[in-house]
Amino acid sequence: MKVWHLFLFGLMLMWQCPAAIAKKQIIIQSTTSTANSGLLEAILPAFENTAGIKVRVVAVGTGQALKNAENGDADVLLVHSKDQEEAFVAAGWGLQRFDVMYNDLVLVGPEDDPAAIAQLENVTDALLRIRDNKAFFISRADNSGTHMAELRLWAEIKVEQSKFSGTWYREIGSGMGATLNMAGAMDAYTLSDRATWLSFGNKQNLKVLVEGDPRLFNQYGVIAVNPDRHPSVNTEGAHVFIDWLTGEKGQSQIARFRVNGEQLFFPNAEE
Repeated sequence: MKVWHLFLFGLMLMWQCPAAIAKKQIIIQSTTSTANSGLLEAILPAFENTAGIKVRVVAVGTGQALKNAENGDADVLLVHSKDQEEAFVAAGWGLQRFDVMYNDLVLVGPEDDPAAIAQLENVTDALLRIRDNKAFFISRADNSGTHMAELRLWAEIKVEQSKFSGTWYREIGSGMGATLNMAGAMDAYTLSDRATWLSFGNKQNLKVLVEGDPRLFNQYGVIAVNPDRHPSVNTEGAHVFIDWLTGEKGQSQIARFRVNGEQLFFPNAEE
């Protein structure tokens, strides 16, 4: 009889475990900057220990993260292109969007600075000088948040940079690390999020040349995927994560994270 009971108990576990396990894990589609900087690796164990929910991170550009979420391959998004995020919610793919944290973007380039942009306060003036001098510029061209910010800056000064693709303007369709590697190898300029720049080991002869322009502000947001579009998503787990990330514990974890003693992300959910 005991053996039969054990057999039945084993069958119950087999039937119940997949659903139970699914409710105890979430998939976060996030950006390369949050992953490559080490932020998620640093803060997620605290969430997992508190909530009892395991997290699987898919680190891609913001555009790809949004597309993956539209396909149902996410429970929650942590990305940094506010216009795209708001459009995602407006189209019904996501629930409410919340601010989480911010940092900034920086324009980096070779130390000898052939376009003479160092110390310019206006980032678009710097881009015009790069264009006028036909100095190499490497674009991520991957629909990431950084790429979208770059395109907005070119559009602001009415430069159709795509017309110069393959000449001084090079589009590589890759992540921030590969973009920085190519910029270093070609003595080229590029736009980078500061978190990836500070944590990037192979800077070669690159340095930050333009920073501090308010248009380089870089806001991150978090969104739960809409269960009406994808009933299989773990909405409960997504909300638990969002509450933690935008709450006191998550915000303090973000504020404490540093690379080489420097803070990379600044929490602003309460604002």
